[in-house]
Amino acid sequence: MPAWPGGPCPQCGEDMPANLVHCQTCRELLNDELEHDTVEIPAFHPLKELSAHCDAYPVGFYFQCPDCKKELRVHKKYLGKKVSCKFCQASISLRLDSQQTKSFGFYTNCPHCSEELRIAHKYLGTIASCKFCHGHIQLLEKPADPVDS
Repeated sequence: MPAWPGGPCPQCGEDMPANLVHCQTCRELLNDELEHDTVEIPAFHPLKELSAHCDAYPVGFYFQCPDCKKELRVHKKYLGKKVSCKFCQASISLRLDSQQTKSFGFYTNCPHCSEELRIAHKYLGTIASCKFCHGHIQLLEKPADPVDS
């Protein structure tokens, strides 16, 4: 079976170099002794995108003062302690499971862009997307305890 010697394409007339199988312009088969491909090209099925996500933990919580009903932004280091409301100076014992003071959300920093995010408790344990950079974040309640080696 001789290779394509070069010359004009029999279909479009473009000059093609030697040893080609198909015309570079019209894709016509250049050697009469060769047959068209019998291999079917399978349909393209895109794979689900694999996304990397970073862990984020609550830095602090949002509470409502039981006396003046104003919103308080409290760092997590004050949980379980008595604090005073910065608006009405009422004494408040901060607990996440208390009926008197109920947290209605938390805040954390995006590990991708460092913007502060305000998040409802219902999203703990899920993977979310940062509203600023759209980075994927896994919202965890607290860091896992290190395993003793």
